[in-house]
Amino acid sequence: MIGGSITSHIAPYVDAMNLRAYRQQVLASNIANADTPYYKARDFDFKEAYAAARKGQTEGALRLVLTHERHLAPVNNAVNATPLSYRTEYQSAVDGNTVDMDTERGQIADNGLQYQILAQILSTRFSGLRQAIAGNQG
Repeated sequence: MIGGSITSHIAPYVDAMNLRAYRQQVLASNIANADTPYYKARDFDFKEAYAAARKGQTEGALRLVLTHERHLAPVNNAVNATPLSYRTEYQSAVDGNTVDMDTERGQIADNGLQYQILAQILSTRFSGLRQAIAGNQG
């Protein structure tokens, strides 16, 4: 890590973790509504959302208003700007619900694993920083 702030070096991982956490909420919502008539399963394209987050494309996102000079500015608004789309229906249900529990469980497991990988990468990065700081103190 040469030059730049710590934040700039971890920002890609933080963006990815925020999007993974948001995707977990979306997938959990699908499962929670598995028995809701006419509910349409939703999801988003992670690669597209991540690319938009890294480019800072947050058009249409809700903006936080700072009402006091000591309020902290938001770091990234990528989650609010992520457009959800309806999942492709593989098997139609009598009640119009498009949630496929096998698909949702698979997506939740994969997304959770990806989140854990990102958390491990961040942990390793911070461990390296701690070692570098400790090495400079002697």
